[in-house]
Amino acid sequence: MGVKINEIARILLHFAMFGFSFYALSSLNLGKIMLPGNNRAVKAQLLLILLSLALGYLSAQFILAIVYQL
Repeated sequence: MGVKINEIARILLHFAMFGFSFYALSSLNLGKIMLPGNNRAVKAQLLLILLSLALGYLSAQFILAIVYQL
């Protein structure tokens, strides 16, 4: 029932990469490229979070593939 160190490291890597991608993507002004309408700022923030999740997942999977291939 014990949790392996590899599983904890994988989870921490995914969270770290999400944080890095959120930090990197937050420099973009997504509100300017969104179509005009109601709640443009909310939609831009939601898009930022979803893009950060996707980029964080992909970059973590890339790092894990490199590490486990060695």
